[in-house]
Formats: sequence, C-alpha cells, structure tokens
Amino acid sequence: MTQFARDAILRAAESIADAEALLITAGAGMGVDSGLPDFRGDEGFWRAYPPLRRLGISFVEMANPGWFDRDPELAWGFYGHRLGLYRDTTPHRGFQILQRWIETSGGCGFVFTSNVDGQFQKAGFDGGRIYECHGSIHHLQCASLCCHDIWRAESVEVTVDPRTFRARHPLPECPRCGGLARPNVLMFGDWNWIPHRSHAQETHFGRWLDGLGDSNLVVIEIGAGSAVPTVRFGSERAASRSTATLVRINPRESMTPRGHIGIAGNALETLSAVDRELGA
Repeated sequence: MTQFARDAILRAAESIADAEALLITAGAGMGVDSGLPDFRGDEGFWRAYPPLRRLGISFVEMANPGWFDRDPELAWGFYGHRLGLYRDTTPHRGFQILQRWIETSGGCGFVFTSNVDGQFQKAGFDGGRIYECHGSIHHLQCASLCCHDIWRAESVEVTVDPRTFRARHPLPECPRCGGLARPNVLMFGDWNWIPHRSHAQETHFGRWLDGLGDSNLVVIEIGAGSAVPTVRFGSERAASRSTATLVRINPRESMTPRGHIGIAGNALETLSAVDRELGA
C-alpha cells in the first residue's frame, strides 16, 4: 500500500469517526468480494456467461427487455441464473463493517445502490432505508404490462441449463393475465419498467437527506464506476452539502471532486483497513 493510500484511509477513518450520518452508495463492485461478477467489460461478462460469448452477446445487449419477446428462454436463462446466484451468495464482511459504523453514528444511515441483487437486505440492513434505483431482481412484473403490479419472487424457481444458460419451462408467469413475467429491473432501452417501488424508495431517501439539516454527513461510495454513473452522480450530489464528505472506494476510478477522499482499492480490503484505523 502506498503512503498516499495510507493517508487517504486515515482521513476516511477520521471523517467516519466524526460522522453524525452515513450514506452508503454502492455499485456492482460492492459484490465482487462476495464472489459476484461485476460484468466489467465484455470479457468480464463472458467469463461469467460463456454461452453468450459464443453468441457474441454483450452485457448491454443481453440486459435488454426485448429478449423477453424474442427469446424468453434465453432472457430467463440470464436473469434466472442471476436470481439463483444472488439467493445463494453470502454478503462479505464489509457489509457488517458498514452496519457497525451506522450504529456507531447513532443509527442514522441510508443505502443508495444501483445493484439489483438484494445483498444489503440479506446482510441485515433496514429495507426501509434502502433505495434501489434500478429495481430488484427479487421482484417481478408483467412483461406485457397487463397491469402495474409488482410482486415478490420468493416462490419463483427458474431452472437453467448450465451448458446453454437457457431456462427450462415453465417460465415465471404474471398472476393477472397468465402471460410471461419479467424481473422488476430497469434494463437498457427499457420503456416497460414499472418504477413505482423504486420511486417510493427515492421519495423516502429524499426525505431522509432533507431531514439531516446541518448534520455531519459522510458518503461512502463503493464500487460505482463511471460507465453507468447513476450512483456516482448521486454520491456527489449528496456530498455537495457544506457539511458532507465523500469517501470514494474504487480500484480503478477513485478520483473525487476537490476536498473529498478517494481510495484506490476493493470493497472488503479497504473497508477492513479503515475499520482497523477506527479501532486503533
């Protein structure tokens, strides 16, 4: 670890120790230490889904709602595999570190994430203080928009052929019309996503931020890249408050606006290093 990185970790620990509120913002890099793929670039995506390499389908092309019309077995092969993967994954220890920091700051914390994996809820975070801006794979909606209902996917089991990553029938169905269901996830080029669940979370998040007043807020951003910058923009907006500090943790893109803290590192390694300083 360089001296620059050590200095940044120390500054981050000092800021968190003085925090009266913590906002955790997270992108796909948050789950890598739990064994989840982050789909960084085509090669990273194809390592996780070799059959899609053979078809020449990129992540951006696959994460498109049109597949539910053109090839629902392939669409649910991709999302069904991800649903099973997220269900089987144990969140890494960094989630518990963040929870402890929130408790130390008086329990005033919120999570803003573009991840659809439900890992924060699985790690024990308060679901009422999580804003999933791209939806959740653990919730479903009608693919043909026969209604605007959103329902939990707890009872849904999707069997996926491990050789082809194609789903076997029966595929998830809409309980209203009996047609195909799809995840309540915002995809690329998606005009049929039903957003009211995420919009309600966004409203709650906005009220939480407004209620902080002049509290000393620390924004801890983890694994949020610039390719889809939703989380980064949200972090910087929250950190633009006069009493806020942004701590950006990212192995490749850790630059921050002037006066904030960037740490080049992975989630678990960096959170553990900051936690050691807090306990010193």
